[in-house]
Amino acid sequence: MRKAIIFLIPALVLVFQTIAQELPRVEMKTDLGNIVVEIDTVNAPLTATNFLEHVKANTYENAWFYRVVRMDNQPNNDVKIEVIQGGIYTEPRFETIKPIAHETTETTGIKHLNGTLSMARMEPGTASTEFFICVGDQPELDFGGKRNPDGQGFAAFGKVVSGMDVVRKIQQQKDEQQTLVEKVRIKEMRVQ
Repeated sequence: MRKAIIFLIPALVLVFQTIAQELPRVEMKTDLGNIVVEIDTVNAPLTATNFLEHVKANTYENAWFYRVVRMDNQPNNDVKIEVIQGGIYTEPRFETIKPIAHETTETTGIKHLNGTLSMARMEPGTASTEFFICVGDQPELDFGGKRNPDGQGFAAFGKVVSGMDVVRKIQQQKDEQQTLVEKVRIKEMRVQ
């Protein structure tokens, strides 16, 4: 009994420290308003650290929200989703940035719910700077989901804590085949 209590006390301290740990927040100032996201450095440390390092290094200078996916603009997709996507992919320096390993939702436990922040990718292990925000719950983007044929899902690593009205406003902008006619500039991204 005594050994069990001795083991239990440090375990409880660790649990309470994790719960009490305040997660970093990033403010995205856009042409249509501000979005604040909380970055889950506890459950998705690799992906969260990558994003925060890019924010701190000003990688997202001249970044844009450039892609919107709605139910009405994905006629050839059997599995439909709703997101807005941003980053620097139109910048020449995009090609020079090293990708990170893929942290699945199975590993992190972070699901693609309304307001979830996640990394865009092609193949697993190709994510670097491009990110998206879910509009509504998007379980097909989780591990085992059917949006990506490899079933690995996307690496969720945060959530919107304020500004979902701005996210929805961006999603409703005019597009041509999911690309915004007028991209929405991200004027500044900074850790709060």
